[in-house]
Amino acid sequence: MPRPFRESRDDHNKPHRPTPRDLRPDLRIFPTTLWEYPSQHYDSPAMREAQKKQRLQRGEEPRKIEIQGDAVVGSGSMQGDKDYVGATPSWVIWQLLSRYTRENDIVVDPMCGSGTTLDVCRDLKRNGVGFDLNPQRPEIQRNDSRKLPLEKDSVDFVFIDPPYSTHVEYSDDERCIGKLDSGGEDGGKAYYRAMEEVIREMHRVLKDRRYMGLYVSDSWRKKKNEKGSEFMPIGFELFSIMRKYFAPVDIISCVRHNKKLELGNWRKAAEEGNFFLRGFNYCFIMRKV
Repeated sequence: MPRPFRESRDDHNKPHRPTPRDLRPDLRIFPTTLWEYPSQHYDSPAMREAQKKQRLQRGEEPRKIEIQGDAVVGSGSMQGDKDYVGATPSWVIWQLLSRYTRENDIVVDPMCGSGTTLDVCRDLKRNGVGFDLNPQRPEIQRNDSRKLPLEKDSVDFVFIDPPYSTHVEYSDDERCIGKLDSGGEDGGKAYYRAMEEVIREMHRVLKDRRYMGLYVSDSWRKKKNEKGSEFMPIGFELFSIMRKYFAPVDIISCVRHNKKLELGNWRKAAEEGNFFLRGFNYCFIMRKV
């Protein structure tokens, strides 16, 4: 049966429907300890200027573009790689660097992943230095985070988003901390011992009275081949380790916008299995004293 004929409308006469990018709020410093942003990445200043021009071309009233901090024109709208598993939300790093660093400061990420920290540093005119056992970009240096090739007291800020146990395959390198179980038969001793080496190294390279940020989540899993489940309070465990080396500044709760959290089957499983989906990440802010 033939489809009914419909008149086509001129695309120029169609009202513009807001896209998720249009709905992103202006990026500004969050004043409370509850941080939430509707997407994984923020738009770079270059992208916001392009959006402003598009709105003017459509005859719309341009939104006020308000980017606090020392942001300058970047090279694109994306920070890091959106397809990189376990990517850090770039807006979290933006919040930290806007508050605790200055222009031209040296910012180090010992587990740089796809380079999100480096791109935020670019936008804010900071000097980003990235290391990783599995570098995704030429400017990321291959290195184990437990021994950084940096001088003592030489860094202005350190940011790290470590593995949350063995949920993600980050690297084939046997030194990868992501291969260490934060639960497991040893109760997570190998994982936390490795993370303390990383934290101690971060303390060594950081300048006195300067800051660091650690972004992490707790973990839960159903036990294999046996009844019951296992909760791993990774956040509290790492916080207690950091207290040995740093003074706590604050604890931030970052709302997670993981698409899996909205899936009906995941929610049903959480209700029927009487467990909780991870709805937030910690962002621990510490100072070297």
